[in-house]
Amino acid sequence: MAMDIDTPVALPVRALNQPTNATILCCNCGAPIDGTQAAGALCYDCIKLTVDISEGIQREATLLMCRDCDRWLSPPNQWLVAQPESRELLALCLRKLRGLSKVRIIDASFIWTEPHSRRIKVKITIQQEAFQGTILQQTFEVEYVQNYQQCPDCAKSYTHNTWRACVQVRQKVPHKRTFLYLEQLILKHSAHKDAINIKEVSDGIDFFFAARNGAEKFVDFLKSVAPVNAKKSQELISVDIHTSTKSYKFSYSVELVPICKDDLVALPLKLAKQVGNISPLTLCYRVGTSVNLLDPNTLQTADISTPIYWRSPFTPLADVQELTEFIVMNIEPLGPRKGRFLLAEAEVARASDLGVNDTTYMTRTHLGGILHAGDSVMGYHLEGTQFNNTAFDAIEASKNYASAIPDVMLVKKHYPRRKKNKSRNWRLKRMAKEESEMLPRKQDQARQERDLEMFMRDLEEDDDIRQTVALFKAEQRAKELADAESVMDESGEGESDEEGPVIPMEQLMDEFEEMGMEDAE
Repeated sequence: MAMDIDTPVALPVRALNQPTNATILCCNCGAPIDGTQAAGALCYDCIKLTVDISEGIQREATLLMCRDCDRWLSPPNQWLVAQPESRELLALCLRKLRGLSKVRIIDASFIWTEPHSRRIKVKITIQQEAFQGTILQQTFEVEYVQNYQQCPDCAKSYTHNTWRACVQVRQKVPHKRTFLYLEQLILKHSAHKDAINIKEVSDGIDFFFAARNGAEKFVDFLKSVAPVNAKKSQELISVDIHTSTKSYKFSYSVELVPICKDDLVALPLKLAKQVGNISPLTLCYRVGTSVNLLDPNTLQTADISTPIYWRSPFTPLADVQELTEFIVMNIEPLGPRKGRFLLAEAEVARASDLGVNDTTYMTRTHLGGILHAGDSVMGYHLEGTQFNNTAFDAIEASKNYASAIPDVMLVKKHYPRRKKNKSRNWRLKRMAKEESEMLPRKQDQARQERDLEMFMRDLEEDDDIRQTVALFKAEQRAKELADAESVMDESGEGESDEEGPVIPMEQLMDEFEEMGMEDAE
């Protein structure tokens, strides 16, 4: 085939336009590399072997932890809460290393170690530009040794006289039922979490705080759950004349109203007219943010708020320690009902008079819904009783109210109680209080046990109080009750050995965590 000389020939574009790269050999391994981009005549693999970008970064460090509160020291003086292998602990570990700010962190993660080894290992991946246009990536491990050091807050809690604020809670009553109820409210809402120490005294409890705001927060909580009167005082500790800096200790005196549930109250006549013209001789059926009073003759109620009470305070006429047991001979409902109260007319006799005389008393009561003939009931025996109380003397001298004073005022139904060897199916949490250096006397210990038993009976009998506290299952006792019920169901005979009201299991919480609390049964 003949070819014309003038015919053009197509040449490859690469041969015309694209120049060939100048290649050189690596001075270390002899591998061909691009000479225009080579850094120090070394290939990328040889650069990784000869250049260490993690140089100057610590491979070992120490972490300080407080074994009392499980917090970690973040230099210089900050203590952080961090769980094992958490993001917070990882950030603390990275901040602990010197020289890490000069490189770029790509990835960091924990390496599993034995929990008891007190060693924490972290794998870190970093990047850095070794030469111009050459970025290297390297992974290395850092080992941390865990040491213990007590934080200042825990050191203060274990040292006497280091508090800055104290809340002194007091109530001038011969029993501690109100304090036991207040203790359960504090535990349920964790209002005492900032207290560094709790000390029980003869007529109340002292709460110590490391800061003033913690004490003020606790006082606000007490005002929200109980009618209290709070007073504040401060004491100058030290003064720096150069900077005019002063250091104070603050004390808050919190006094609870001396009126408790089921107390007999004689109101001043003027106050009784102001709160709804209620009969001045009443019963206290509940103490919440105010004092709730009830007239058993008419079921009329009245609420005395905290400011009104502390403007003209008064004391109860009689408390639950003066209750007398009566036997219901006959009871007849009269019809009016107000909530859980039903007005009824009852004929009762003192339990101590049965078989001795035939003296009976007619009275009106608010317990018509739960009392039946033959039941036992606790009440105040007013006939022939002398009270050293000016308000009661004014009621007796009044023409309008003197005839309305009953011979007997019934308070609550009396249930037969379980024997001492019978335990309850529920438990209470108790606050960890500082014990006194001297052991309590026998009569004081007996009084504390009696007050606790009275409070537990109130929880079993009153559903309204029970809803405001947290009760926990007693696992062993609950199992015994379940076994006893199964035996009764199989046999079809017999009756339960439980005496008195029993709290249903569905109202009890499953978990009972100690957390420094004492059990009470």
